[in-house]
Amino acid sequence: MLQVEDVGGNRVNVRVRFRLRVYQDAVVAIGPGKVDLLEAIVEAGSISGAARLMNMSYRRAWSLVETLNNALEQPAVITVTGGAKGGGAQLSEIGEEIIRRYRAIEAAANRAAEDDIAALTGFLKTEN
Repeated sequence: MLQVEDVGGNRVNVRVRFRLRVYQDAVVAIGPGKVDLLEAIVEAGSISGAARLMNMSYRRAWSLVETLNNALEQPAVITVTGGAKGGGAQLSEIGEEIIRRYRAIEAAANRAAEDDIAALTGFLKTEN
């Protein structure tokens, strides 16, 4: 999050976010929503819990996980069914690596574009 200051000294919060998508044919194999979901699965310990954290239906979350897993040589998300504690999900090493590399690319892009981002955000109106 950046803070931009106008001529009068007012501060406005500005957010710049790169939205990298890796396509496999016409399908987004790896993208911002899937990476956010992987992080939510780590936090919640399940796909349904991750869906709740993201205000997303379980069906949508499961569909994203299924699309991601089907696109990869090895699954990013491993599910555990039933049992006394119920089911759950966890990330494989591949899933953890996808998050790490995706966030590294975002950070590198932000650093590389820092001057241009500052110029673009300088055009924003800060008074209503």
